[in-house]
Amino acid sequence: MPKLQAGHGQTTSGRGKRGRTVRVASSLSEINVVPLVDVMLVLLIIFMVAAPMMQHGLDVNLPVARRAPQISDERIIVTVPLSYARDRMVQVNDERMRLDALQERMRQAMMTRDEKEKEVFLRGDGGVTLQQLMEVMDRLKGGGVEKVGIVSRLPGER
Repeated sequence: MPKLQAGHGQTTSGRGKRGRTVRVASSLSEINVVPLVDVMLVLLIIFMVAAPMMQHGLDVNLPVARRAPQISDERIIVTVPLSYARDRMVQVNDERMRLDALQERMRQAMMTRDEKEKEVFLRGDGGVTLQQLMEVMDRLKGGGVEKVGIVSRLPGER
């Protein structure tokens, strides 16, 4: 709505008599958002270009837990010695047995374990072939073992 302001101006006769006339002034109550949008788009582009440059991780030394989860049963380690090619004997923990008895022995051992704990660690001599290790692994799987882990050592370890 326009504001009415009292103004000093000339009268309609124009003879110099000073009288008061009413002048109408309109106030601009709208904000021009075009420059605001332009500035915001420029800032958006700057941040989109700069954001990938700032995405690098922080170097953090994570704490080391000294407590390990409890192992309910002892681990089963099956060892395939170099003499396996001659006598077909493997070692389950400290017990030597023939390959034919390994499947039944694993079936008995896995009956008492939970589903998550049906795992066996397989060690093989460096001179044992992959085919011989696969024969032992097949017997382990036939005995109900869910996971077979291959045990190795780092260079320089004894």
